[in-house]
Amino acid sequence: MLLVGLGGDIGVYAFLRAAHERYGWRPMVLSQNPTTFMRYTTLSDWVIEPNIHTPSVLVERLNGIAAEHPGHDLMLFTNLDWHVRALAQHRAELDPRWTVPLCDLETFDRVSSKVAFAEACAAVDVRTPLTIDVVFLPDAAGTHAKDVTSEISRLGIEYPIIGKPAISADWFGASFPGKAKIHHFESESELLEIIGHLDRLGYPSEFLLQEFVPGDETHMRSLTAYRDSKGEITLLAGGQVLLEEHTPGTIGIPAAILTGVDEGAFADASRILNHTDYFGFANFDYKVSSRTGERVFFEQNPRIGRNNYYVTAAGVNVAQIAVQDLLPEHESEPTGPTTASGRILYSVAPYRLLLRYLLDPALRQTVAEAKARAGVFHPLAYSGDGTLRRRLYVKALGWRLARKYKQYYPEPTESGF
Repeated sequence: MLLVGLGGDIGVYAFLRAAHERYGWRPMVLSQNPTTFMRYTTLSDWVIEPNIHTPSVLVERLNGIAAEHPGHDLMLFTNLDWHVRALAQHRAELDPRWTVPLCDLETFDRVSSKVAFAEACAAVDVRTPLTIDVVFLPDAAGTHAKDVTSEISRLGIEYPIIGKPAISADWFGASFPGKAKIHHFESESELLEIIGHLDRLGYPSEFLLQEFVPGDETHMRSLTAYRDSKGEITLLAGGQVLLEEHTPGTIGIPAAILTGVDEGAFADASRILNHTDYFGFANFDYKVSSRTGERVFFEQNPRIGRNNYYVTAAGVNVAQIAVQDLLPEHESEPTGPTTASGRILYSVAPYRLLLRYLLDPALRQTVAEAKARAGVFHPLAYSGDGTLRRRLYVKALGWRLARKYKQYYPEPTESGF
């Protein structure tokens, strides 16, 4: 059996760790260069390919790896939207032995666009934010850049306004001053500056302007799911976000999660997955309004998400979920649908730093109790990959993250921005 992780981000490392914990496999990582989160690892073998973002080169490399491993079962895994889409586009060109727990091209396009996702949510009665679809190509359907301010006024959307790309793969290729993963516009001038950059670029897809759902980042939730090749949902897991990252390129990505079961959200996600006839891993972001208590779903990522180790730590090994579906001969204890119900504290941020950003005393106490009960689960802190050099490096990553909070988010705020 050969498991290959494509890209080498922290989400890929977490999946490879889960596979190593469960099966003892030694995986391989195919990446453009040595990555931050895989540095000094002894968990996997490296294959460096500088042109990995050229689809023909990617296909050639993967088929070469398959040819070097005749008679092996092969599983391919990634956590980057661009790679998910590239693999979906070129699946027919890959060695048929490659199994991939990720969606096909048609499904990718149905859910990765936040516009299409909002339409799917509306069809199954799931709430999404009030949104303006801003477009930059002359013949595109939506609100054109010159009409943005009048549309905001017409809909009565108040500042702050959230700005984000509809299609992450297009955002990946865009470059302009002030670019962030998610924009938080406090004023019209801030908004129009970014809209102007995108207009001059002729940005190819929608840029979404959304109402701000009240509440700080502890009102955000993460939900991870798997719908298998038979159409059964075999994994549901989730948790309350405690702290998000705040650098321009990572803002909005959870840095700490307290896991738990939200039956209503699980039911909402299940309806979306079934309506879109989805296959593979998916990660949803939603928020519980501090004003009304209602759930508002923002997006469905067609991949497992970088924080997927919270699922494994809460009791359901994510690699086992994929293997049970696609390579069942490697799994001796198949199970049915699984809800990760363990209550654990997951964090890539140092614990003392995390506590400083929790404003609610009751939540601080709950987090402290979770730590006292089971410790803190960090995806990179793995005893099976525990050379002294690696352990010191992971600890240094925590210190570096703390410095970034001091620079970009020195004090907690009621909005999380």
